[in-house]
Amino acid sequence: AADAMVLKVREGGRVVNVHALIAVGVNAEGYREILGIDVTTAEDGAGWLTFLRSLTARGLAGVKLVTSDAHAGLVAAIGATLPGASWQRCRTHYTTNLMAVTPKTSWPWVRTVLHSVFDQPDADSVAAQYDRVIDALADKLPKVAEHLEDARADLLAFTAFPKQIWRQIWSNNPQERLNKEIRRRTDVVGIFPDRGALIRLVGAVLAEQHDEWAESRRYLGLEVLSKSRADQTPSAEQEDTPAALTA
Repeated sequence: AADAMVLKVREGGRVVNVHALIAVGVNAEGYREILGIDVTTAEDGAGWLTFLRSLTARGLAGVKLVTSDAHAGLVAAIGATLPGASWQRCRTHYTTNLMAVTPKTSWPWVRTVLHSVFDQPDADSVAAQYDRVIDALADKLPKVAEHLEDARADLLAFTAFPKQIWRQIWSNNPQERLNKEIRRRTDVVGIFPDRGALIRLVGAVLAEQHDEWAESRRYLGLEVLSKSRADQTPSAEQEDTPAALTA
């Protein structure tokens, strides 16, 4: 999973917003780990491209899936740097996006029918329910139905993977919990004196989390990881490198 956090730093006598880009993943043994952090002036495509290239330069390969919000620069960077990786649009972020085009009076209904898509027992049922939801919305809320249709492939990317791991890969919620801990620690500082100080503090939080994950139980079982890899068609390069499934 990839996400960004906005933090404040003093630069050139001014207080400016910077973006901490953070990536976490699940390795070939099923354990979660911190993949990296970078600090950029803007959360744009160039920043994400540089960050992901730095990860691949350090050995990240064989990625099967990246879960994130629909930031255009990030999605483009994933396509440019992680060949063979699918992109899962975070269902939580997408719900917020969908509400932006939905009349407020219809929010409860639309949330309920969208949620029903993710309650299905298998991939075929998910696709069928998605069709039913769009049909139900088409007459009353055509813009909402169109929004859903446009998001179909990216929102349902999780269905190409075993059902046992759907909850771990269809949203960024696992990383949001990490973000909350980072926010709790950085709020104590407020404004960082420089980027180095920011990276030291956030890096320490990430290192603590990385160690905790390494000592805890597997996030994904070896059997389901093996099935995930078998269900995909790897490139020759990916066959030589232990695959990583980000979530």
